[in-house]
Parts: sequence; structure tokens; C-alpha cells
Amino acid sequence: MSHSVMTPSSECTAPSAPADWLSRARLLWQYRHTLARVTAIALVVSLGIAFVIPKRYKSIARIMPPDQQGSGAMLLAALTGRSGGLGGLGGLGSLAGGLLGGHTNTALYESLLESGTIGGRLIDRFDLQKVYRSRYRFTTAKHLANMTKITDDKKSGVITIAVQDTDAVRARDLAQAYLDELNNLLTRTSSSSARQERIFIESRLRSVGADLEQAQLALSEFSSKNSTIDLKEQTRGLVDAGARVQGELLVEQSGLQSLRQIYGDGNVRVRETEARIASLRRDLQKMAGTSAPLAAGDAVIGHALASADDKGELYPPLRQLPRLAVPYANLYRRVRVQETVFELLTQQYEMARIEEAKDVPVVTVLDTPGIPERKFFPPRLLLTLLLTFLAFAATAALIVSREHWRAVDICDARKELAIEILSVVRRRLFWTSRRGHGVA
Repeated sequence: MSHSVMTPSSECTAPSAPADWLSRARLLWQYRHTLARVTAIALVVSLGIAFVIPKRYKSIARIMPPDQQGSGAMLLAALTGRSGGLGGLGGLGSLAGGLLGGHTNTALYESLLESGTIGGRLIDRFDLQKVYRSRYRFTTAKHLANMTKITDDKKSGVITIAVQDTDAVRARDLAQAYLDELNNLLTRTSSSSARQERIFIESRLRSVGADLEQAQLALSEFSSKNSTIDLKEQTRGLVDAGARVQGELLVEQSGLQSLRQIYGDGNVRVRETEARIASLRRDLQKMAGTSAPLAAGDAVIGHALASADDKGELYPPLRQLPRLAVPYANLYRRVRVQETVFELLTQQYEMARIEEAKDVPVVTVLDTPGIPERKFFPPRLLLTLLLTFLAFAATAALIVSREHWRAVDICDARKELAIEILSVVRRRLFWTSRRGHGVA
């Protein structure tokens, strides 16, 4: 009697799983109803997800930085700090290395746009902590950085600023604010030689203006006290007037002698001529004045030139004009010097202002940001199709994997290990759920 011996291999052997694509396709066809249901549910859910995600609008601006490097750019790199602690230091280090390496300043302006200085002003200007519903300022800055993309074209150097936001108008305003804050930052931190020259000339111009005003006041006060308006013209006029008076005096004196011989000393015409001669002498003496030296000081000079009864004269005496010419010439020369210096400084100041305007690095806006008319994100159709396809693919993979798992030999060590692990995990989850319900 023969007995058949049962080997372990014969007891544990199971049919092998189908491996070719035709068998897998036939398997999926068998589960076509399940796949259809899962696909339909995934389509509905993905549509809901696509419409729940808030819309985002993108506003784009393009600028061309000025082709200018030097100490002003280095100062900008030093004054502008990148947000984020040590990360900011690293950004400044790379920026300084790029400048020292002789690169263009496109990287500089890109770093300025990404700096914490501009980001902080945008946060305060648009109250982004409230808009982004962020409790902390650094998280708001990170959110703003994620919503902003700054790129540069290596060939042309054009910088593109793209800002996304759930509000189309705010997206445009944020992009424009980047340009405004960049220009403001460049203007505030510009330390060019033209600006330093303009500041120096401006201070010097104020000082010279004050000196000119004092010199003009001193000259006007001296002229008012001493009746000196134009000494050259006054001297010429006094000499001509004195010559005329002296000529009239000689004529009257010769006529007086003739009248005395004809009419005698008691005649009325003789007395009139004598009175006219006395008046001409007084006028001549008044115009000539005295040659006595005058005391120092404008007040003393004015007092000496005044008449005894303090009537005041319209012109200084002829003999005192040389003495008045020295202080008058000094005061007049001082006024002329200050006027010349003031005019030259005014011209230099205007030239310095023009050079400063040329030297301030102001970016050129190629494309101004506009209000986007269409949303940028999310692409709802593409997102719906992608999620639906992923659900379909995951379900199909699950079906094929399950059939493959069933076809594996039950005595396979890998399957035994997996079953043991799954049983342990299930028990742990079961006990965990019971404890949770017990505590509750």
C-alpha cells in the first residue's frame, strides 16, 4: 500500500498572479463598475476642491535698472537688510561678493526688491497682517515673499516683478508699490559726489547770502547818514556846481564895482548885488566845506557833516569827499564781492542740482502694472482632471495590488511578516480607539 507524502510546498502552493498587461486589463474590466463609481465621486470632489480654492490674480511690472555702479550702490547694499536674521547676512554677503566680482547691478536691485526694508513698508502700507490673517510679522513677510516672484533676464538685465493676490486691484497696487518704494529707497540712500557737492554749495550759499545782506545794510546805513549815493557822480556834480557858483560870484563882484562907481554905496541896486554876492559865498563855502579831519565812526561823520542847526544836507561837502571815499569804497567793494560770489554760487548750485538729478539712480519702468482681467490660479479644469485621474489611477493600482497580494503564496515569509505587522497595527489602533472613547 503506497502512501502519498504531502510536502509543505504542495500544501502552500497557490496560483501565480497574472503578470502581463492583458491580464491586468481584464482584471480592471471586471471591476469597471467600481472604477466608474470612484471616478464619478472623484470628479465631483475635485470640482468642489477646485471651486473652494480662492482665486489669485497676478500683476506684472518690468523695470530696467540704471547702468550705474560705485560707492552709492555699495552704500545701498550696506544699508538695506534682508529679512530673516542670518539669512539676511548671507544675502548681503552674496550681494557684496557680486559687486566686488564686477557683476552688473541687476542683482543689486533684485536684492533691494527682496529686502526687508521694502517688504516692511509694504506690510505697513497695505496692512498685510490683517489681509493675510497672520499673527506675526515675520510670517506675513514670508507670505508676501511667496506671493511675489522677482526674476531678471541675464541678457537684457530687465527685472520682472510678478505679484499675486486674491484681489486684482491690490495685486496691481502691490506691484506699483514695489516700484515706488524702490525709487524712494534709492533717493534716500543716494550718497553720490553730486549730492555732497550740492549740500556744500547750498550751505555756502546761505552763508554768503547772510554776508551780502549785512554788507548791503552797512552800505545803505553809511550812505543814508553821509548822503553818499554815488561819490564819483556827486564829486563831478559838486565841482561843476562850485565852478558855476564861483563864476557867478566873479561876475557879481565885477558888477558891484561898476555899480559903486556909478550909484555909490547906498544905492538899492548896490545893496542887492552885495546880498547876492554874500549868498553866493555862503553857497560856495557850504559846498566846499572844511578840510578838518573827521572822527572815526559813521555817526561822528554824519554829525560833523550836519549843519549846526541839524537841518541836514542833501550832499556832503566837496573837501570831505576824499575822506568819505575810502570807507564808501570799502563798503561798496565788499557788497560787490559778496554779490559776485553769490551769483557764482547760485550758478554752481543750479549745476549741482542738475548733476544730482542725473546721478540719482532712478529705475526705468518698461511695463507698468495693470489690473489683471483673468485669474491666474487655480486652473480649475486642469486641477479637476488631474485629481480625477489620480483617483482613478490610485483605485486601479489598489485593485491590481490586491489581486497580486492574493496570488502570493501564503507560506511566503514576506507575506507572513506583513500579515503579522498588520495584525499588530490593528490591535494597537483598536485599543487606542477604545481608550479614547473611555476617556471621553
